[in-house]
Amino acid sequence: MPRLNAEQSRLAENKTQEEPWYFWGPYLAERAWGTVREDYSANGDAWNYFPHDHARSRVYRWNEDGLGGICDYKQRLCFAFAFWNERDPILKERLFGVTGPQGNHGEDVKEIYWYNDNTPSHSLMRMVYRYPQRAFPYEQLINESGRRSRMEGEYELWDTGVLSEDRFFDLEIEYAKAGPHDILIRVNATNCGPDPAPLHILPTIWFRNTWSWGRDNQKPNLQEGARSDEKIRAIEADHPEIGSYHFYCEKAERLLFTENESNLTRLWGVSNPTPFVKDSINDCVVNNQLDLVNPNRVGTKAAAHYCHVIPPGETISIRLRLKKIDNPGSARESRALPGKESCDPLADFDAIFASRKAEADEFYSLISPSCLSQEHCAIQRQALSGMLWSKQFYHYIIEQWLEGDPAQPPPPPA
Repeated sequence: MPRLNAEQSRLAENKTQEEPWYFWGPYLAERAWGTVREDYSANGDAWNYFPHDHARSRVYRWNEDGLGGICDYKQRLCFAFAFWNERDPILKERLFGVTGPQGNHGEDVKEIYWYNDNTPSHSLMRMVYRYPQRAFPYEQLINESGRRSRMEGEYELWDTGVLSEDRFFDLEIEYAKAGPHDILIRVNATNCGPDPAPLHILPTIWFRNTWSWGRDNQKPNLQEGARSDEKIRAIEADHPEIGSYHFYCEKAERLLFTENESNLTRLWGVSNPTPFVKDSINDCVVNNQLDLVNPNRVGTKAAAHYCHVIPPGETISIRLRLKKIDNPGSARESRALPGKESCDPLADFDAIFASRKAEADEFYSLISPSCLSQEHCAIQRQALSGMLWSKQFYHYIIEQWLEGDPAQPPPPPA
């Protein structure tokens, strides 16, 4: 039989319970607000029941969302990036778009992003998100889209002028798996504009809220971990079903902790049981409200905070690692290169990325038809990668949705 290449071997191992390479992947949606699953209105108006303006403050019942994010296949532990350009009124944590009633052609995402690479085992994943350096034109996009008739073209982000003079950041988000439960993460932020520009980067880790509905009282926990050295901060994640992970953050300025709980005060004018709510990290960074994040550095949502002023044409990189630490088969968990054992969790970072890139190249070279040119092979690879990036966790128990949850008000009879 012909020798299996590295990616084919991972797919073969994926069929066993011992090496579940599928366990982590791009299963986190870029947008969950406004979806039918989150709609408990009497009239079925999902767009207005859970609008974009609620998303940063309101806990989702059925799934989570984030920019360029990943999660385990049952979406218990999630990771994604948030960004801030010091011009926006909120962190950029998820995709924005006009709703069905707002768009002249219906629902439409008003963002720029593209997927570059992915493998079936998600051993290597790459995408780019383009983030304006000016304030994101939320209201302008809504108002102009609503003004246009169905006979006119859609009003897009580049039509607003917010990207003129190339005043944007290209944010390349990359993942490489060292093992089924060991993921290296890198973001490369490039200032494409003519002037130095500030950029805050917040790699964020959180648990999907499964404890507020009266069906499962097992609450997971995030806390600051011991530092392996002065350059690396760590967040420990403990979940009763998936065990313990360490999230390593190289050269993070600070760690911010809160709870993945709704901000009742902002949403409905009701007192919050705790000041540490879902949008506390947003308010801490954007509004400098430091008292809204937990000083004890514990919670169910946490972010590492990086702030850079990036010169024109230059790129800064941030390296992270999410790794399971309590698996009895830990010797197999870390597929680092031989001879690279070190107390530094990022010591083998670049070597693993290079290895996964070479393995992805080999895999795609074997499945590309020989009749295709190099350019067409690249198009095929990116098209397949886009489909792999689009895999999502979809959780929906219709009986529970209809009946409502024990710890929540019952849905309206309608």
